[in-house]
Formats: sequence, C-alpha cells, structure tokens
Amino acid sequence: MVKSEPFNPPSADAPGKPKIADWVPPPATKETHNFAKLTSIDLSLLDSDDPAVVQDLIEQVKRAIREDGFLFLENYGVSLEQLQRQFSIANHLHTHLSDEDKERLLFHPDTGLWAGYKHPYGFSRHRGAWDGIEQFNWYKKQWENWDLVPKCVLPFMDEIEAFSEYLSYSVNKRLLTLFSRVLELPYDDWLFDNVQSKGSPSGEGYFRHAIFRPVDENTDKSSRGVRMQGHTDYGTTTLLFSVPISCLQIYGRDEEWHYVPYKPGALVINIGELLEILSGGHFKATLHKVNRPPADQMTFERLSIVQFNSGIGDLRLQPIKESKLIQREGTLDYQGVYHEFKRLVDAGLPIPTNGQWREIQISQTVDPTDTERNKVGKDFEIINGKVYQVREFHGVRTVLPV
Repeated sequence: MVKSEPFNPPSADAPGKPKIADWVPPPATKETHNFAKLTSIDLSLLDSDDPAVVQDLIEQVKRAIREDGFLFLENYGVSLEQLQRQFSIANHLHTHLSDEDKERLLFHPDTGLWAGYKHPYGFSRHRGAWDGIEQFNWYKKQWENWDLVPKCVLPFMDEIEAFSEYLSYSVNKRLLTLFSRVLELPYDDWLFDNVQSKGSPSGEGYFRHAIFRPVDENTDKSSRGVRMQGHTDYGTTTLLFSVPISCLQIYGRDEEWHYVPYKPGALVINIGELLEILSGGHFKATLHKVNRPPADQMTFERLSIVQFNSGIGDLRLQPIKESKLIQREGTLDYQGVYHEFKRLVDAGLPIPTNGQWREIQISQTVDPTDTERNKVGKDFEIINGKVYQVREFHGVRTVLPV
C-alpha cells in the first residue's frame, strides 16, 4: 500500500488574502466525572513496514467499533498549527457572516439536505424556538458554485476545500482501509471504491462549520439540557474534531450517557448507520447527542468543525456479500438499525437506498425545543420503564433512548 502524505494546504499568506484573527480556544473543563474511556487509534501505524504492528492496529479498531462504535483518531496527517488555522477560518465565518448572506443562503432541510446556513431557531426553515446553534454546510453545489458560499470566507475557499478533500481522500480513505480489513474484504480499498461517494471534496456527504452559543435558562429547561437529541449518523463515518467544550456525549454499554473527553488535535470518529448495515451488524453505529456542558463551561461558545462522509446514494442497504467475516460468522441482528433492516429483508419488503434513508431523516428532524413532539404519546414512548424516541422511516422503526 502506498504510504500516506501529510496535509499540505494552500498558503494562508497568499497575496491578496486578508488577515483574520486567530481563534482562541476556551478553557477545558476541570470536571472529571462521567467521562467515557475511548480507544485511541494511531492512524500513522497503518504505514508501518511491520505486519504485526498493522495487524495489532486492525484488532484495536475491531474491538472499538464492535464495543462503542466510537474512537479517537490521532496522527492522521494534520498538524495542530494547520488545525488551528481551520478553526480560525470557522470562527471568522461565524463572526463575519452578514445578515444578507444568512437570508440568501438559508437552508431548506425539507429537500433532504442541510446545505447552506442554519439559523439559530431550530432545524427547519421556518423559525421555531431559539436554540443558539448556527451552522454552514458545504455540499457538492457549494463546492461547485461559490455564489452559494458566504462572501466572508470566499478568500479562504482554497484552504477550506483542500481540507475537506484531504479528510475524504486521505483520512477517511485510510479509515475505510482499516474497516475493509476488519470485514476481510477482497482488497484494502474495497469500501472506498464501492461504498464511499466521490465527485466533490465531501462526495455526497458534507462539511460543516458550527457554533453552539450559550442558551438561557428557559431554553435549557424546554430542551431538558439537550442541544441536539440522541441520534446515530446516516453515513459511513463522521470526522469530528475534538474541542475543549465538553458537550458531546455517547450512550455506553451501561445504558447511560457519558461525556467525550477533550483530546487536543484528535479526531472523534462516529460509525454511521450505513456501515452498521453493510457490515451486517458487526459495526455499531454510534449513539450520541450534544448536551449542556459541565457547569464551568456553561458561558462559553462551542466552535465545531465536522466532516460527514457518505456512501453512494443509490446503494441498497444490505450486508456486503463479499465479506469473509460475514460469510464465516454471519450477521449480528440483535442490535441497532440493522435489526430493523433485516426485518424488512425477511418480510420481502422493499429496502430503501442510502440516499432515501438519509434524506427522509433530515427532512423530518424534530427540534429538542419542540415541547409538543417531544413528549410521551407523540414521538416518545416508555419501554421497560425508560423513555425512548420512537419513529418510523420507510418502514424502518428507530428506537433511541432519551
């Protein structure tokens, strides 16, 4: 396998490129209770000339994605200085985005895409209750047509585009190499060649700059302290850069929510539903949410950069027949969304495509501040004494703990 190259971005000091303020990270929390312990993977070990080192790496990944669906990724090719530059650009977007561009580039999630600017009033185009979350999302159209991009970041589009492209075609490609080996597929690039969508820096996935502003007491109470409800992502992997503000939580095997610790420079990797289904349940889609931060961080903003990697839109959601692991051990149909997809297959019902599956969930997102939908008897049910959000998309029932 060809060894990976480190990220080599366009110059931040190119002639005519304006200077921007350096982003100053907020202080990390001093609290230590209720934090998850996650496996940390050194991606550079994939380039080792020692087969034993590479095999040990694969075994680490196999354990992490079966047990948590969640891991830290380090030494993936981006330096702390380069990452600091990307956060400075993200901060510049959210401090200089004009009201004109906010209106002109407003998102339209009813289309099944988050493309464009998300206002801080919920996850529908119509303004609901204030949630303090602003985003800008780059899809293929934004990469191809810079008229669909905020004017304040146009001078930095070469850097943003190169960064997203590196995440897709280097970092995620190497991740999928590890996953291909775990599934014992015919060759290293099998998942990258046959599953990952291409054709733009983020393929059919998307790249996001987001900011979570502190909320008032009424908003915190109406959402029960939740900024984004418990969910699993739709695609293959989500690459989320670790940040000092501890809002991200995962649902552990103990059936409790735990904060994800801060690890400077690391990527937090979520396994998506697509990989859970394609792996026949051997991979576990990461159940996670964004919660209120610890008490000593309640007044700070949380700046976030995320790359959501997706599979090909017309890919049918069913296990990979070529996997020797699945051939030998069968599928694991006792967990997650794969259990529901298997029920469709066994009943001879139509299986949705990857594109259909992700788009209907985006178009029907419910806000944490929606006090009508988020109550028992609507989207919520009590199962074995616990409250769950229960919804159905294309005949697939999703059950997520609240």
